[in-house]
Amino acid sequence: MTIQPLPTAPGTALAGGEPAAKPTPALPLRAAGVFLGCLTALLGLLYFVVVGVPLGPLLLWPRTRRRAFVVLTAGARRLTALERWRRSVFFGDSFPDRPVPDQRILRYLAARTHAGLITGVVLGLLAFGAVLASLLAASLVRGTLDGRELVTQVLLGGVLLFLDVQGLFSLEALDARMARECFGPSERELMQQRIEELATSRAAVLQAVDTERRRIERDLHDGVQQRLVALAMLLGRARRGGRTPEQARNLLEQAHKESQEVLTELREVAWRVYPTALDNLGLQEALAGVSERCSIPIRIDFALAEPLPAPVETAAYFVVSESVTNAAKHSAAGEIQVSVRKYGPVLVIQVEDDGVGGARPEGSGLTGLHSRVGALDGRLHVHSPSGGPTTITAELPCA
Repeated sequence: MTIQPLPTAPGTALAGGEPAAKPTPALPLRAAGVFLGCLTALLGLLYFVVVGVPLGPLLLWPRTRRRAFVVLTAGARRLTALERWRRSVFFGDSFPDRPVPDQRILRYLAARTHAGLITGVVLGLLAFGAVLASLLAASLVRGTLDGRELVTQVLLGGVLLFLDVQGLFSLEALDARMARECFGPSERELMQQRIEELATSRAAVLQAVDTERRRIERDLHDGVQQRLVALAMLLGRARRGGRTPEQARNLLEQAHKESQEVLTELREVAWRVYPTALDNLGLQEALAGVSERCSIPIRIDFALAEPLPAPVETAAYFVVSESVTNAAKHSAAGEIQVSVRKYGPVLVIQVEDDGVGGARPEGSGLTGLHSRVGALDGRLHVHSPSGGPTTITAELPCA
């Protein structure tokens, strides 16, 4: 067994070369987005006054309603596209590329214009408060302000500042919620998607458990049971009379060797069910056991400073164990590299071999890993081009 650190380059992506999640924009950028939202709200108000009001009578007349609605919606879509750009650039929002109904576009633009104008009023009050605070500071410097009036002004200004800031945060949250409702996915869609994912994950876990039970039964029947039958036959032959001491000793040696092989196979089956080393020694020692039992040299980079939750630790072990087993059986690899690292709240396990590649993600072993990782809201990536190398990466949330 060889345990060595793998070479890692600074700035490596979390897994499989994928970039990390998009960070939240800085506060000054978001503040600029809020201020720009006030300006776009003025554009929305101007559009409804200049275009919407003249089209109002035409929208009420059935013969011209459809054409007037198309004209009104065309301009609204341009302003809505501007709002979508503002949310993406200044707030880091990401929306799916899908068509939005005309009715939803108009509702969003009307609500966004109203909220943006209120935000402008709140910002105006904040600026007015800043002016009053500067006048108060000037009066305090000149000595024209007594202590009682100073305390009153400070308390009143503090309360108004708190309400003003809270109002801005609430309006910004409303702006984000309206954008999600319009461009999606909305909170209802996210909840429905989550329900579907949980239902699929539960079905996959049940299927994986049944598959694992069938494999254990097959291992016991085809392996352990056959060896026990052979052991019984050897012992039966040794008990029969008419044999020389040398023949009996040879049979007993064969029986002893067969019993050791039975114990080895039973131990292998038990490790595939659940390795006791996880509970007794931890994940690192359990992975060292995988390395010892593998016929291919394995380099392990284990960089965890704190213990993991038990379900995550178990899933991580089986990801490495199953990936190594598949590589040893099918890849014709000369070396396997295993990396176990934590990036923030995400545990990343990467198993790479230098074999021939061509691993199928829909295979029985990898399908079981997909189910096991998905049950923990994790992700499994398989990159195995023809000619290799094969890289299996699992991302498991630890929070």
